[in-house]
Amino acid sequence: MAGDTRHHGWIGPVPSRTEGIATYFVGIAGVMFAGVGPLLLGGLEGFGRLTAAQLGQAGTAELLAMGVAAALAGPLLGIRHLRWVAVVCGLAMALLNEATARVSGDTLILVRGLIGVPSGVLIWLVTGMIVRSPRPERGAGIYMTTQTLAQLVMVAAISALVLARWGVDGGFRCLAGLGLATAIAGFLVPARYAAIAEEADGTTEKRLPPFRGWVALAAVLLFQAFILAMWIYVEPLSRQSGHAPAVAGTAISLSLAAQVAGGTVATLIAGRIAWVWALFAAIVVMIAALGVFAVLPAAPLFLLASAVFGFAWIFAAPFFTPLAIEADPSRGAALLGPAASLLGCSLGPFLGSLVVSDGDVRGSLGMAAALAVGCIAIVAGLHFTRRSA
Repeated sequence: MAGDTRHHGWIGPVPSRTEGIATYFVGIAGVMFAGVGPLLLGGLEGFGRLTAAQLGQAGTAELLAMGVAAALAGPLLGIRHLRWVAVVCGLAMALLNEATARVSGDTLILVRGLIGVPSGVLIWLVTGMIVRSPRPERGAGIYMTTQTLAQLVMVAAISALVLARWGVDGGFRCLAGLGLATAIAGFLVPARYAAIAEEADGTTEKRLPPFRGWVALAAVLLFQAFILAMWIYVEPLSRQSGHAPAVAGTAISLSLAAQVAGGTVATLIAGRIAWVWALFAAIVVMIAALGVFAVLPAAPLFLLASAVFGFAWIFAAPFFTPLAIEADPSRGAALLGPAASLLGCSLGPFLGSLVVSDGDVRGSLGMAAALAVGCIAIVAGLHFTRRSA
């Protein structure tokens, strides 16, 4: 090993407060699509610039590109010149969001796929800081909470101040402005990261998870696919239910607020209840919410179902970590959990797009329910066969 590069528990120099805030900012900008995508892509579908199937394909293209870019950024970009990486990514996001406001159909799908690349690189950038910190779990918690809050603020602002006056194109131009702000913040991120010890001396064994670990990752993938297969269609579902245009934006805002609450509750009760029963309960509640959406309810019930769905969504997510550790005590599977999540996020909209039509998008609910049942079956199979494994 080239030498101890730890400072106060950090691997490498400790980032200044300004560097830390800037890095979280660019990482939040990279993941902003997860919160505002259903609102804006649904609006494009409503104006005829995307078909219902293309809506799902656009979501798939962007999320898949994000996952691939986040996985390949480290090997391709290294740990130097990070400021210029962030600046270029911010400018690319600004240009591609502006381009989105000018195109339709397959070209729009291509543009959204392209923007997933700089977004994924920015997610990799903030992850690089988190894994080098003394308590990565705390950094990850800060990132998850702040990104959800930022998405909530962005969705609420676009719904209340932008859509009625400038339409859905105005929403994408807001994201273009966020890209410019990201480019400015890029000048403040750390200039480089220190090499992690394993990277420097190459002594760490890189083993793949055992079979049960891969099965646990399949459960993670199905969980995220189940959510996105339905959630990408929340705006068309609201419209099909006969709601006013503002209801979809309110539903997404309520869901994001409930996600913050769900994550907080999960953090507080973690270790105090059996994770498997918490996971089962949350998924069953989400399946029940799918049933509510399927009957095309009145706006108040639609909003309530959206909030319940969002709460259970983030409440359940942390409990997949003990599932992965139980299936693979070496924690190799747990380390691959984020990759499985991103793959599931990209797969869900594609699967949903296969079962919807321009007049009825409720097929996405049936697809989501099937994926959720598959997830529960895998969790139960792994947990209740653990002694014989």
